[in-house]
Amino acid sequence: MSTASTRATVELIADPELGGFTACVPDIPAYGEGETEESAIEDMKEAIRAYIDRIRVPALKEINLDFNELAGG
Repeated sequence: MSTASTRATVELIADPELGGFTACVPDIPAYGEGETEESAIEDMKEAIRAYIDRIRVPALKEINLDFNELAGG
């Protein structure tokens, strides 16, 4: 299995009131949280792994479509 490595910019958001950090990569719906920047990034990596696992195998279902009916004809 080949692997691809890509550099990504991680947004780190500090929480001045509660402490800790939130980490995210823009345009990927996965976030990580932690008390340090490093722990937030590690948590984000786990969230990205889970996201990839969910999208890897799309759910497919065959249905019958009547395009004439859908077009209002």
